[in-house]
Amino acid sequence: MKSTAYLFGLGLLATVSQSATAIELMPETLKSQVAGYKAAFTCSATFNARKPVEMINADELSGIRPDYREIFAELPDAEIHAEEKYVSAWYSDDMPPRYAVWRPGLGCSQLPPGADLSMRNQIAGADGIIGMRTKDIKPWPFGDGIPEADSTGASEALKAVINAAFTTDRYGDPSVMSAALVTTPDRLLIEQYKEGYTPFTSQRTWSTAKSIAATVVGIAVQKGIADVKAPANIPEWTSPADPRRQITLEHLLHMASGLDSTVAGNRTSFVYFGGGLVTDNATEKMLEARPGTRWKYANNDTMLAVRSIKASLGDDTDAMLRFPFDNLFWKIGMYNTAPETDWQGNFVMSSQVWTTSRDLARLGILYLNDGVWRGERLLPEGWRDYVSTEAPVQPPHYTEDGKPRAGYGAQFWLYPSRFPGMPDDAFTSAGNRGQFMMVIPSRNLVIIRRGYDSATGQRFDIAKFSADILEALDSK
Repeated sequence: MKSTAYLFGLGLLATVSQSATAIELMPETLKSQVAGYKAAFTCSATFNARKPVEMINADELSGIRPDYREIFAELPDAEIHAEEKYVSAWYSDDMPPRYAVWRPGLGCSQLPPGADLSMRNQIAGADGIIGMRTKDIKPWPFGDGIPEADSTGASEALKAVINAAFTTDRYGDPSVMSAALVTTPDRLLIEQYKEGYTPFTSQRTWSTAKSIAATVVGIAVQKGIADVKAPANIPEWTSPADPRRQITLEHLLHMASGLDSTVAGNRTSFVYFGGGLVTDNATEKMLEARPGTRWKYANNDTMLAVRSIKASLGDDTDAMLRFPFDNLFWKIGMYNTAPETDWQGNFVMSSQVWTTSRDLARLGILYLNDGVWRGERLLPEGWRDYVSTEAPVQPPHYTEDGKPRAGYGAQFWLYPSRFPGMPDDAFTSAGNRGQFMMVIPSRNLVIIRRGYDSATGQRFDIAKFSADILEALDSK
């Protein structure tokens, strides 16, 4: 009898056999992916986060997934071309290097395997249509007119909780902590960063990007561009005989599409590291369950939801590239956020967004305000309740030995009172390597934790961390 494990997609809850979690690849393909990993992360960390090589090696290029590690060590380091704003990574004598090319506002995009550097100007957004915005010095949260890491107004109890995260193993491995922040809509209570980081040092969100994607979808709903109850608008599924046409946008948001996504739905390496297209990879999966009848964590469901919004904008790449900037990021001051795309210009908003803790905190505040920012409604009324309400089909709420597990809403994870010290309305984004944006409306509070948790190391306990923060705030 095969043993099973529940993967929380960070590893997120798909039932799999232990021996089947990795997809067997041809050696050349595996090398290409590993080189793509080096090129993509080195590019984004260099040009989005402005980090030196030593920090990139210690953070982005450490603690990687086990099946990449041997080849990762064998291949040479990626080469940074600072003036031309691209990174190359060699992996074969017979093929061009893997390239990742940076664009203003949109971060880095990988060229597909076999492409030479002359293709870089063909990448969507390469002409700088997004541009850059400088940080605003207005008071928090509308700008950054506050000192860096100012915690002078925090209670000693709150300072002790944050300090414990950076110095003890109460919540996880302290050596991989990079940032922690606690804020209300009006006041940044405390923030702390690892040495060498500032409030403007961005990191990859990994699957916390899914909650950003849900926000983009919500904005499209508010504008009348999309309807969550209607079938998803996927141009690749136009045949009347295609049963995937019954998949609604809501099914995708709930991780209930019924589509095959391999055994572990959080493995989409051909898009993330392989230079593949969303429109080639996410759209080609077949149904293995009736839509709405099964919960299965799947990166493809998120990518398809965002693909649907692009199609509803007339499949206009430029219009879609501008959409999150014009209607979300620049509206609420997320000026340090770069949503990256594939080389065709499709957002990979299931993982590849680079942002800061403060920008994530602003997003959390938008949810505290039920989608209103400075008097303007950006999200539909009740969208906060929508994303934080249990989907009709759920992952298991308890482990076999009775420990609580998170529930699932619409691209957010739910941490109700079955977790000690947590209120029933707590919900969070959650991303690989420990990226969290916890929103607690009943306490008017947002909690951010960023890190570089190892793929084989200790997971950060966001529920215990959040509960201790709540207790500290009550102890005044």
